[in-house]
Amino acid sequence: MLSTIWSLIVLFSVIWVVYDVLTQNTGLKPIMKVVWILAALLFGIIGAIAYYFLGKKKL
Repeated sequence: MLSTIWSLIVLFSVIWVVYDVLTQNTGLKPIMKVVWILAALLFGIIGAIAYYFLGKKKL
């Protein structure tokens, strides 16, 4: 049960990063978009946390 919940959290974090990079964060260069998407896919929640603190455009 716990592994299912953790898997869903990781899945949603990856989906959030991909969505945010492609639609919300239009100021990123195309290569950086690829880097952040790959980081999210390869590192899951760690990649999403890194994107939130390092890559997300602050309003």
